Amino acid sequence: MAELRELFFESAAELVEKLNEEALRLEKSPGDAETARSLRRIVHTLKGDAAACSYRELSELAHELEDALALESQSPIIAELALRAADVFTAIIAAYKGNRKLPSLQALREEIARLAPPAGESAAPGKSKARARPASMPWSEYERLAIAQAAESGKRIHHVIVRLDPRCGMPIAARQMIQIALASLGEVLALYPPDGTTPVDDRIEAALASESSVDEIRAKCRIPTIAQTVKVTPLKVPAPAQTVPESELKEHSEVAPKTAGVSAADEPAARSDPAATAATAASAGENILRVDAERIDTVLNLVGELILAKSMLQQTLVKFSARFPKDGLRAQFSDAMALQARVLSDLQRSVMKIRMVPVDQLFRRFPRTVRDVARQSGKQVELVVRGEDTDLDKGILDSIAEPLMHLLRNAVGHGIEAPEARARLGKRPQGTVTLAAYHQGNQVVIEVSDDGGGIDAQEVREHAVRKGLLKAEEAARLSESETLELILRPGFSTVKEITELSGRGIGLDVVQSVLTRLKGSVQIETSSGRGTTFRLRLPLTLAILRALLFRVDERLYALPLNAVNEITRATEDQIHEVEHYEVLRLRNEVLPLLRLGATPEAGAKTAKRKVFVLVVHRGDRKFGLLVNELAGEAELVIKALDDQALKTSLVSGASILGDGRVVLILNLIALVDRFTGAGANPGVRMAGLLANLNSAPRSQHSQTLGMAGARA
Repeated sequence: MAELRELFFESAAELVEKLNEEALRLEKSPGDAETARSLRRIVHTLKGDAAACSYRELSELAHELEDALALESQSPIIAELALRAADVFTAIIAAYKGNRKLPSLQALREEIARLAPPAGESAAPGKSKARARPASMPWSEYERLAIAQAAESGKRIHHVIVRLDPRCGMPIAARQMIQIALASLGEVLALYPPDGTTPVDDRIEAALASESSVDEIRAKCRIPTIAQTVKVTPLKVPAPAQTVPESELKEHSEVAPKTAGVSAADEPAARSDPAATAATAASAGENILRVDAERIDTVLNLVGELILAKSMLQQTLVKFSARFPKDGLRAQFSDAMALQARVLSDLQRSVMKIRMVPVDQLFRRFPRTVRDVARQSGKQVELVVRGEDTDLDKGILDSIAEPLMHLLRNAVGHGIEAPEARARLGKRPQGTVTLAAYHQGNQVVIEVSDDGGGIDAQEVREHAVRKGLLKAEEAARLSESETLELILRPGFSTVKEITELSGRGIGLDVVQSVLTRLKGSVQIETSSGRGTTFRLRLPLTLAILRALLFRVDERLYALPLNAVNEITRATEDQIHEVEHYEVLRLRNEVLPLLRLGATPEAGAKTAKRKVFVLVVHRGDRKFGLLVNELAGEAELVIKALDDQALKTSLVSGASILGDGRVVLILNLIALVDRFTGAGANPGVRMAGLLANLNSAPRSQHSQTLGMAGARA
């Protein structure tokens, strides 16, 4: 049961998401009968799954909602009811999962009751009675086909009708007990009412394939306090249907595989019939295997250790070749190393693909958010989603859920204008928010854009000065991109009135902090009257990095290779100081410089000393990092450093090379932010910070990594 419930929580979350999607679709097309049927199928599946796990409250509530959906499929308010039900279902599932007290269900039950009359009362004109007994046999098309096949194979089929005792207080449990009793006598081909639903007019009907006598069947079903009367007659088999409707098969396939047989009551029947077992195996023929993410992470870590081992072997081979250049084994070692490198590369890509999931798993949550915020703020907003098939690492995808939620709420609450204001500007009343994802190199780019009024950069500067975040002269020197980045700071908000949606200065700073932690970046573009775009750039994975190695003051550092746009060389006399900032003239462009090492002493010898300049981008601005020497490229396995060993935001992680040397991976965003936010002489301060890193013993860093390859 524990495994079944764990599976239920996964499938229930997917069903609730589907319920939200279909309800939003029905809201746009109230007369769509197919969408209404899809809603009922989803609720029916959730009802059966909950009943199988003995979650009675959820099962009964879903059953009541299913009745309401069947009676009022064309009602314009049914979509609103389904959306509210999805919220309640989510709260109930969370309570079950956390073993907490269930939320109040009374308000939703009252809404459902206004649509669906209780059993026995007349429905609206032109409607049949709710949950009335069907005129013909209650079997579904799927069950009738099973009965016909059993009859063709020569089995005796009995029609069993059990009338429940009026004193029976648990009719749903009674149905399961009757099913267990019948399953012990043979194969239950059909059972009415469906699983998890209350028996109509206190009767349970079943089609049983069994060689037992009528008296044996009666005796088995006559359970004290449950069965009042038991009637057993031969079942007249109807003509077999040639095909099973696709909708019926779809509904059956949705229920059965997800609940591993729906309930424990079905197990005896499954064991007694090899054909049923074969059918179950066929239905589970989809090659889908649910694996805990921690297991995949373990495999990925082992692949990382293999990459370290490969680097060590390559270093050893280089030394061997230098010592024995004419040895015949050198070529054999090289061939073996090349084969290992190819296989290891394929293994790494395969493991990475396992962790990759389409961003649609996250994007599907947001249409409901946009719809609710738009209604709350009195706006008309359409959400357009593009690139939902783009793959991204599962860990990164989970981390950006909250930032994207804030950006979308911000786009609707602040970006899109009210319908009246849009009409005055010549825009259509309905605004558009676009959520898009696409690959760019070895990064994933996610964009959140709107066609609203845009962001007034001057207003942002003035507000930053009023809040004391900047001095007036500093604000005047900011470029537009630097000004827009101010809105990502904690506590920054230009809203004059605090509402439920905004105004507390909490939200967009989450975007910056999460992107920094993920080694990504955020870029803002805006146009007055035309809208704003937030562009998030994320790495495909956080585990393995292609990096550029370089030395600063004889120490080794690394930067992500995709962060470096170009590399150039310069001499110290080509570097000039302008307002306490070092700059370099590069192709008729003034490039601000960040000196990562110590500032050299002035002199003729120093003036001709050559340095390397790594040109990087931060938003729409270029910067140059001054380094002493390049050490090549390498594939690094990123390991986090203990905060007690190294307390600085300038380093995002570390790794170990094949020869045992420790390399610190610099955080480019933190470097640039420290530079742009520095005071009189940022170059000196940067040198001092890296000097502190250099003073830490290398063995200390190696011990912090805790990796077998560390020999520093």
